Amino acid sequence: MGEKETHTISETLRELPLTGHVGFDSLPYQLVKKCLLENFSFNILCVGETGIGKSTLISSLFNTEMDISANFSHKHSAVSLKSKKYDLKEKEVPLRLIVTETTGYGDQINKENCLESILNFVDSQFEKYLKEELKLNRNIAGFQDTRVHICLYFICPTGHTLKACDLLALKLLGQKVNVLPLIAKADTMTKTELENFKSNIQNELKREKVEIFNFLSDNDTVTEQESQIMDSIPFAVVGSMDFVVIDGKMTRGRSYPWGTVCINNENHSDFVTLRETLIEMHLEDLKRYTHEKHYENYRKQRFKQFNFQDFQRGDEQNNLLDLLIEKEEEMRQEIRAKEKEMMQTFVEKAKRTEQELVEEEKKMREKYSSVQQDLEKQQMALDEEKKLLFRDIELFQKRKITFESGKKGRKHERKFSF
Repeated sequence: MGEKETHTISETLRELPLTGHVGFDSLPYQLVKKCLLENFSFNILCVGETGIGKSTLISSLFNTEMDISANFSHKHSAVSLKSKKYDLKEKEVPLRLIVTETTGYGDQINKENCLESILNFVDSQFEKYLKEELKLNRNIAGFQDTRVHICLYFICPTGHTLKACDLLALKLLGQKVNVLPLIAKADTMTKTELENFKSNIQNELKREKVEIFNFLSDNDTVTEQESQIMDSIPFAVVGSMDFVVIDGKMTRGRSYPWGTVCINNENHSDFVTLRETLIEMHLEDLKRYTHEKHYENYRKQRFKQFNFQDFQRGDEQNNLLDLLIEKEEEMRQEIRAKEKEMMQTFVEKAKRTEQELVEEEKKMREKYSSVQQDLEKQQMALDEEKKLLFRDIELFQKRKITFESGKKGRKHERKFSF
């Protein structure tokens, strides 16, 4: 059926009024009940230098103390990641939160490979989900999804432009995960400096075509609030777990000699905008976008590595069984080629070993012959010495006998002389 035909049929359809209550208006409530039973989940990756305020901001966002990274040392030789799970609850709505923070990011003099462990971590979470999806007896509903839904990238408040490592990190991370840049510790800058810094970052991101998560609606209608959110990126945030008194009310903030900063005051920071955007408005959008775009891109790349292709319509022979048979034959050919290569390597190694053994045997024979000749010469010398020794003994015995017979004759002569 063609597109024109389908369009004509859809135009001819008419809505029929219901004569009574059917009940499908309760479907949204069924979904809410199901989600409450299964728990909501959200996974955050925080990337930023040591001591920039990652843990403090997450604690402020979820209004709870989170000791994710207690080590503030700058002596890390490599970048590592630390994850912690939290089970939160607000008005009977449960949330399973996984927060992952970088340790030692930006502390190295050579920052060439500082992103490698972060990108590998993101890919490893996609790989876990893919392995579960490809199992024969899979349990996607009960599988704990650890894929990163949002990456909060903390930018140092330098007041100028992005560092080269920050720009490269945002560009590479934006291809794998939803990225949201944040200007950390925004209370260290004046309002003019902050506006100029934001403008410089926005221009740099547009010029380098860095992909930042788009908070605009999927449809054509863009609200004023969504436009304001996009214009405010990167959010300038201030986090605090300390309470201060403002107008007789306790609120989270920071006290300075020149005044007090309230993190919930939109004139002081974009913290409230960040919290509403991230949690209240677009949490499920971030999860959906992670699955539909970033995970699908990873899945496609992995399947391309194994030469998997999409099925073509009308091609009856191109089914899953044929594909598996073809893949099995390819694997068998690869195994045969590897066996042939291993056999050839083994034969060559055996020949070399045999030649080495022959040479070694030849050397041993030569050595044995030389030692045997030396022994024969020593034996001949010993035999010659033995003959000389026996000859000397024989001469000595003869002299002894002669001497003893001469001595007896002299005694006999003396006896008859009297």
